Amino acid sequence: MALYEHVFLARQDLAQAQVDALAEAATKIVQDHKGKVVKTETWGLRSLAYKIAKNRKAHYVMLEIDAPGDVVAELERQTSINEDVIRYMTVRVDALEEGPTVMMRKQERDRERRGDREGGREGRPDRGDRPDRGSRREEMN
Repeated sequence: MALYEHVFLARQDLAQAQVDALAEAATKIVQDHKGKVVKTETWGLRSLAYKIAKNRKAHYVMLEIDAPGDVVAELERQTSINEDVIRYMTVRVDALEEGPTVMMRKQERDRERRGDREGGREGRPDRGDRPDRGSRREEMN
């Protein structure tokens, strides 16, 4: 059997439970046709580079699939019918990625950076404490 990565973008107005249901439906299609979904990753609601069908954002979901080509054809056929999916793409790969994908690692790294900033502004003075300037009221008088 061949290895594939199937990514689809769901409409921005869907709830996370509905997006998870779309991923489950895709998994069921693959399993019903003697294929196997190795991994499912939800990348979350992300901004699009341009509007697609009046959507500025979309929920990204990626499935790693181990299945024959006819299973992928059926998955793509049913995905194209679903009006909640605004874009999809399936790519054949030589090997599936071990551990989290690049997108998931990027999200974790971004979360860590935000966590550092939320802890406060250690080492940086507040704007009012700038040693090189007096207050604005002093400058105006």
